[in-house]
Amino acid sequence: MTEDEDLARGNRGRKAPSAFRTISEVADDLHIPQHVLRFWETKFAQLKPLKRGGGRRYYRPEDIGLLRRISDLLYTQGYTIKGVQRLLREGGLQEAGVGEMPAAEAAEAGDPLRLALLELDEIANDLRLLLQRG
Repeated sequence: MTEDEDLARGNRGRKAPSAFRTISEVADDLHIPQHVLRFWETKFAQLKPLKRGGGRRYYRPEDIGLLRRISDLLYTQGYTIKGVQRLLREGGLQEAGVGEMPAAEAAEAGDPLRLALLELDEIANDLRLLLQRG
């Protein structure tokens, strides 16, 4: 496939699930401003992206999984920053699935069926959590 065909199909710029991401990529993916991600680094000691020359941040897949869970707890479930900090300190996020890699990052690049199954599993887990709360 030529580069032009790759661009036309939208495949240009796709990274492997295990690839590190820049702060702008993570911010775009999670729909969270970059300054919020930098602020969260000051509030959650577990967030430690790799920093290169000039302070450029590179997020590992585990970092992104933790950011997704923190975002969900803060914006969807209504936790405060102190509440999320307490969960992290007490290990409560591990039980809630924070250590797990999100489906989009865990699935192998060429396996859409596995990706769909993992996404459905995540949705089922989210629905179970909602039913327990409500």
